[in-house]
Amino acid sequence: MTTLLPPASTTPAPGGGACAAAATPAAAATRRPVVGSVHSWDLSTGVDGPGTRFVTFLSGCPLTCLYCHNPDTWRMRDGKRTTAADVVAEAGKYTRFIAAAGGGATVSGGEPLLQPVFTGELLHRFKHELGLHTALDTSGFLGVRATDALLRDTDLVLLDIKSWDRATYRKVTGRPLDPTLDFARRLADLDKEVHVRFVLVPGLTDAPDNIAGVAAFAATLGNVSRVDVLPFHKLGEAKWQALGRTFALHDTPCPTPEQVTSAKGVFETHGLYAV
Repeated sequence: MTTLLPPASTTPAPGGGACAAAATPAAAATRRPVVGSVHSWDLSTGVDGPGTRFVTFLSGCPLTCLYCHNPDTWRMRDGKRTTAADVVAEAGKYTRFIAAAGGGATVSGGEPLLQPVFTGELLHRFKHELGLHTALDTSGFLGVRATDALLRDTDLVLLDIKSWDRATYRKVTGRPLDPTLDFARRLADLDKEVHVRFVLVPGLTDAPDNIAGVAAFAATLGNVSRVDVLPFHKLGEAKWQALGRTFALHDTPCPTPEQVTSAKGVFETHGLYAV
């Protein structure tokens, strides 16, 4: 990942109200710079949305997932104060390449909806100024913070459903599951395209009933075009150690190819396209 250089810090104006809520991101940008806490950016091809993507990783996350491979994004104060204009200008350097590769721009994290105004501004400008396909990568836990305007500027939501069993979900994330499910239903009501992402962790999320529960729920929504079954890995363990944290899954094996294929099969039996 390539880290953006921070501009001078700017703090948002206090207050708000109906008039402030009605203002569009573009209008807000003409008044004063919209500033957020950015961890880094990268060009990515894989699970960040279709094609080659300009991915902006924001700092701050309310979840503490046991298998998180970017625990250095958890604290917003550890990011760099950066204007939306600077991020969009950086993405603009790659628009021809991204367009040729059938890609777009993704706002990830951390948890982007911890910074909904900044996230909304990025998505709006990626879409309307650069003409890029836009994606929001989120756990859904803070889905209530996503305004209708933000979602209108989002072409695709990458929604992490980390477990169907509520006790397992809380063990994995430290948070309850229901806000994510509520957000998923809202996206379905809006007919917003969703890719569900499910991390397969042996001994933690791989119980057949757990996988089947996620699959059955996703199948009811009608807007899930793809399921990414992501094999657990330990590539982020060194970051945990560098932060002085204990990586609780140190002794957990990575799933075998057969286990991954079996999990994909569960989603497919519910009529979903799984990769």
